[in-house]
This record gives sequence, C-alpha cells and structure tokens, in this order.
Amino acid sequence: MTLHREGFVPVGGVVVTTSLILGLLEYFGAPDLIFWIGASCCAIVFVLFAQFFRIPKRSPKGSGPQVIAPSDGKVVVIEKVFEGEYFKDERVQVSIFMSPLNVHCQWTPIPGIVKYAVYHAGKYLVAWHPKSSTENERTTLVIEGEHGEVLFRQIAGAVARRIRYYITPGLKIEWGDEVGFIKFGSRIDLFLPLDAVINVQLDQKVTGKETLIATMK
Repeated sequence: MTLHREGFVPVGGVVVTTSLILGLLEYFGAPDLIFWIGASCCAIVFVLFAQFFRIPKRSPKGSGPQVIAPSDGKVVVIEKVFEGEYFKDERVQVSIFMSPLNVHCQWTPIPGIVKYAVYHAGKYLVAWHPKSSTENERTTLVIEGEHGEVLFRQIAGAVARRIRYYITPGLKIEWGDEVGFIKFGSRIDLFLPLDAVINVQLDQKVTGKETLIATMK
C-alpha cells in the first residue's frame, strides 16, 4: 500500500501540525499524561489521513464485456433512469457510496477510448440524496469500449468538496487505469445499457478493480 499523490499535501500538513503540537507540549512542560494523550490523538489523526489517501495494490480482474467496480464502497442504487446529459435516453443506474473509510481512488470500469469528460460545479448535498447525481459538484465521464459505452459520475458529498479526474477525450485507457480521486465521503454513479446483466445487489460491498458490476451484451 502506498500514499496517493492527492494525499501528499494533506498528510504532510498533518505531520507538520502534529509535530508542532507535540513540540509545544514538550516546550511548555506539559504533564506526561497530557503529553501522551496529545501524542495518541495526533497518531490517530495521522493514521486516519494515511488510511484515507492509501492506494491498495490490486490487479484488475475484468475481461471481455464485463464492467468492473470503478471504486470501493457499497451499492445503494440499482434502477432504470433517464440519463439526460450524454445519452439522453433510459439507462440502468448503479450507484456506489464511499464512506470516509473507503479507498477513494477511481479506476476505469471498462477499457476503451474516453469520449466525454466534463466537470460540473454544484451543491454539496449528502451523497445519498436523490438529487446529488444532478445537483452536486461532479464529473461526467464516458468510455467507449468494444461492447458499448459506459458513463460514470464522480459525485461530491457533504464532506467531499474536491474532485480530481485525470482523463481527457481521446485518451485510450486499459483495465484498471486510475481515472480520478474524490476527497472524503462521496459517490459514483454508473449508467449502463438496459440490456446489461447486473451482477450486484443492493447493499453489497464492492471492491474497485475487482468486483464484477455488470456484463454487457
């Protein structure tokens, strides 16, 4: 496991801040109990930040017409909806909620060519709010693969207020390539063809780059 580049500044800030706090406690001669309580709190904060910005070592498991999970998290929506930004027709939406304890990298769900990549400023409704998909800060990303197009959205939540994406139209990407990162709790929406076979269930925990989400026809 390594630290994601998006975490260099936040984790570095935690190291500097905690070092300063402990240095001040030592300088002013804080009692041992107070010092060790402070040290324990600083260590917990550091571990939480390092855990959040971690990059796990995984090999992508997709092949053929499969759509693999673009992120870690829990499936919170599986339903037929009208997708009005790119497809402008009905699709099957599969949404994955990421808690602050999940890995927050996003990886490509299929290999292919990036057809569309647009950032939208917006609100910061809680990630499970029905309108978060269309009103929150978000990106809309579309990949065209051998078996069709898949649209997925990075959606900021009430805590997540910083979305990063690293792909641009025309870029060729392979299974499991990193496409972005969302800082803190957030959500991913996948929009799939109506005839896609959905291989997950509501409340199922999924693992990015590994869990089979759907199979395209």
